[in-house]
Amino acid sequence: MSAVKDEDPRIDGIKTKIRVVPNFPKPGIMFQDITTLLLDPKAFKDTVDLFVERYKGKNISVVAGIEARGFIFGPPIALAIGAKFVPLRKPKKLPGEVISEEYTLEYGSDRLEMHVGAVNKGERALVVDDLIATGGTLCAAMNLLAERAGAEIVECACLIELPELKGRDRLHGKPLHVLVEYH
Repeated sequence: MSAVKDEDPRIDGIKTKIRVVPNFPKPGIMFQDITTLLLDPKAFKDTVDLFVERYKGKNISVVAGIEARGFIFGPPIALAIGAKFVPLRKPKKLPGEVISEEYTLEYGSDRLEMHVGAVNKGERALVVDDLIATGGTLCAAMNLLAERAGAEIVECACLIELPELKGRDRLHGKPLHVLVEYH
């Protein structure tokens, strides 16, 4: 489901603040730059507010943010809905004992890590990232939380979706909520 279809007037304001940078980081990529949205306090607040409105009262106890831009939106959402924030980090960034999940990218592979004990069996989790493209990172996050830690995934929340890359298909029906779709 996408808020674009819900026609919330804040969506247009958010969409106009996302800068598209052609050929970054390599030729042929149309990079969705959210730093321009972050420079606009109203657009940034509207983005967080739309997510908070959706998840308040859903009995979510964990907001898991994917490094790095999931760290921008995840903490304010977690605070507003009364949940803990759990960072899902790239390898060797977390001290102490971690569990990890490897995933493939269009250009190689990577891994997400989470502290052991950060999420308990049965907790209701929301996964937050800025963008879904091919879906590999979100799948790894869901596997880490659900299969490895025993959490229940309530939904994945992303600011942007690139539907032509078919990342939603890789989620195999797991719920995904996006604010802005780019075709």
